[in-house]
Amino acid sequence: MRHGKKHNHLGRKTAHRKALLSNLASSLIEHKRIVTTLAKAKALRVYVEPLITKSKNDTTHSRRTVFSYLQKKEVVTTLFREVAEKVANRPGGYTRIVKLANRQGDNAEMAMIELVDFNTTYNAEAKVEKKATRRRGSKAKKSETTATEEATTKAEETEAKAEVAETPAEDANEAKEEKSAE
Repeated sequence: MRHGKKHNHLGRKTAHRKALLSNLASSLIEHKRIVTTLAKAKALRVYVEPLITKSKNDTTHSRRTVFSYLQKKEVVTTLFREVAEKVANRPGGYTRIVKLANRQGDNAEMAMIELVDFNTTYNAEAKVEKKATRRRGSKAKKSETTATEEATTKAEETEAKAEVAETPAEDANEAKEEKSAE
């Protein structure tokens, strides 16, 4: 039975597990993407997401709290400067776990865990997509655009008529000039 088992112990004692997760979190923040076992990746996600949320609020207290988990000053600085800036408007879900092939030696399930906002291939596609709007708003926009399109087409038609009207008069003037020149 798994009564009261809140997190995966990863087959380690408490101090060893905390050190492991601290080192994995530091590596993830430093490199933005790491490859590890699936169980460690899932445990790391639970460990690192609250730290990233804390980094959004850049106060001395939150820096000290995060430092108590990570134990590396440079990584804390990176987290509060680079990572917090990119995830500022994201309400959660800062990491992505992608399953990989099993490890050759012991057939362990492997996974890649990465910070979502630092993946350039997915973010390039996301920027191209438009934000979905409500139907009511889109109808209003369509009516505005159709009104402007109608106005531009009417303006083009009047310009075309003006050009047509000018053309025969110019042709007549040119013909007179040619006759007089001969």
